Amino acid sequence: MLEPKILVIDDEPGVRDALQAILTDEGFKVRCAGSGEEGLEVLDGETFDAVLLDVWLPGIDGLETLSHVRERHVDVEVVMISGHGTIDTAVRATKLGAFDFVEKPLSLEKTMLVLRNALRQRRLESVNRQLMAQLARDTEVLGVSPQAERLRLAVEDASRTLAPVLITGRPGLGRERIARRIHGSGEAAGRPFVHVPCGALDAAATKESLFGTDGRPGRMALADGGTLYLEDVDRVTPELQRRLASALSAPSSGSPRPRLMAAVGPDGAGLDAALRNHVDVVRIEVPSLRERSQDIPVMAERFMRELAREYGREEKRLGPEALTALTAYDWPGEIQELRNLIERLLLSTPGDAVRVDDLPVGSPRPSRSDPYGVFPSLAEGLRVFERYYVGRIMGEESDNTARAAARLGLSEEELRAKLHGWSGEA
Repeated sequence: MLEPKILVIDDEPGVRDALQAILTDEGFKVRCAGSGEEGLEVLDGETFDAVLLDVWLPGIDGLETLSHVRERHVDVEVVMISGHGTIDTAVRATKLGAFDFVEKPLSLEKTMLVLRNALRQRRLESVNRQLMAQLARDTEVLGVSPQAERLRLAVEDASRTLAPVLITGRPGLGRERIARRIHGSGEAAGRPFVHVPCGALDAAATKESLFGTDGRPGRMALADGGTLYLEDVDRVTPELQRRLASALSAPSSGSPRPRLMAAVGPDGAGLDAALRNHVDVVRIEVPSLRERSQDIPVMAERFMRELAREYGREEKRLGPEALTALTAYDWPGEIQELRNLIERLLLSTPGDAVRVDDLPVGSPRPSRSDPYGVFPSLAEGLRVFERYYVGRIMGEESDNTARAAARLGLSEEELRAKLHGWSGEA
């Protein structure tokens, strides 16, 4: 494990020397600066885990130094130290983002306790950022098609409200991923996300799962101010749907109600009217994969990259004929079937590339003489490839248009125009 790096900013040489000696003995790497200006210069060139910052400094004082640190978005915990601390100073330091405040003469025990707490807080925040970034990647709406862009916008709009959400579409389209993205991007993030797979349970098991049994709370209670996600709720008996609707209509017992999200088939014909009134407020329709075939290469490449990382294997390149065949296939199992196939190809295909002959029997296979014959015209084939390639580069650059444009040989304005044009297509 790397030694934590600490920057001490204090104008008193004796304090700097003492802190450097003590912190070094405790296993920290330490640098010192005698002024706020010098400290900011050091922070511009190196990264640190924490800063011990004196309030009273020549030139710019500690509070102004802290303000500059936050303006520059330096990722570091700051502990203020002072021999003349006041409540007003401590309040101002806290508002500027200081972790804590310790007074001179410094107590070794107090200083170390505060510093270790600051480092623990930094680690927790780092883990939280990593988890949130992973959640964002895992629940991202992939693709460059107009349908994918409309779906992204619908998900973003739903994330800005706590209104109930009805997600329609066939199983295998990632409806739960969409629900989790809405939950994780909105006000309920950090609260429970409770998933009830209604379609996989019989009536008795669904009833018990929702409402609990004697001495054991149901999932409605466990959601507790978070999100209750009911998958395939249209496959539940009408009687149980009406009981669920009645429970949602009952006065609150004091604990916050969960946000309700439900997933149903494309037409939602089995959704009882009483329950529909509770859940069909914001509707998100998830298009089938064959409706957005130009997104298939983007998804296939992303799945290959993610699965290779997950299995610790070298990523296999998907050859053009294989991609063409994947694009032409109907995908009755939707996105889940595509991901399963890519996983199988990663694990079982010899060599470093996937050829069309490596695809399982039943997949469409363009002829050797005409590998792109699945497209009705040259223009359509070029359009699909352009979207696929731009989407791939955008994904690799985490949607950073400046970096993606540089790799594509376009200006950022040209790239934005293409993306805007695609999002506006019917």
